[in-house]
Amino acid sequence: MTSHSSDTFVIAGKEYQSRLLVGTGKYADMEQTRLAVEASGAEIITVAVRRTNIGQKPGEANLLDTLPMSEYTYLPNTAMCYTAEDAVRTCRLARELLDGHNLVKLEVLGDEKTLYPDVVQTRIAAEQLIKDGFDVMVYTNDDPIAAKQFEEMGCVAVMPLAGPIGSGLGICNPYNILTIVENANVPILVDAGVGTASDAAIAMELGCDGVLMNTAIAGAKNPVLMASAMNNAIVAGRQAFLAGRIPKKRFASASSPIEGTFF
Repeated sequence: MTSHSSDTFVIAGKEYQSRLLVGTGKYADMEQTRLAVEASGAEIITVAVRRTNIGQKPGEANLLDTLPMSEYTYLPNTAMCYTAEDAVRTCRLARELLDGHNLVKLEVLGDEKTLYPDVVQTRIAAEQLIKDGFDVMVYTNDDPIAAKQFEEMGCVAVMPLAGPIGSGLGICNPYNILTIVENANVPILVDAGVGTASDAAIAMELGCDGVLMNTAIAGAKNPVLMASAMNNAIVAGRQAFLAGRIPKKRFASASSPIEGTFF
């Protein structure tokens, strides 16, 4: 199940049907990775360059053989980078391995316990990468000010966290996400913290352009089934956003009006 063909979104000049982006780590093996990604309906897949072989380790299983670039848009990420220097180096390595591919997900972490982004180091890295010709999708906290600054710098998408990476807590600050969405002129995609399908639906109901996740699928008891559930949730949440929900009221409102009744 995918979104309607007329309801696409664009990142770095390319149009996509699916608003679900998925990671490729933490699965039992390459076959489970392939099955889960297929069930998700995702067109963009993210790969941790420091932890996944995309050609830097000859002789080992290569993700490119399982999920070819002819079928998916690769989104190399800088997972486990704690300095701007490391993040920039990792993106340059990914571009070399992927024959000049410029689309990257930038994340620079602040510490190993919270895995929250270091916004200062992220900004330094973003400036350098944009200068180097990369199309940067940036992972940041749910601060509307920081999100707007990354947009104004030239990032092609801003990806505020819903909750800590891998926590499954869902969207901890929905009003912050809503504020970011309302003030954005680039795609906003929730990244990190999603635990189950309802979390993904809520993100889309807030007006986000998409959701990126990995642990919520790969860590499920049945990753392939959860990938399918996330696919459906993204579509349902997007449709609900487009349909426009009824306003919340403190008291009941009868479904059938009493005007015009016979007694």
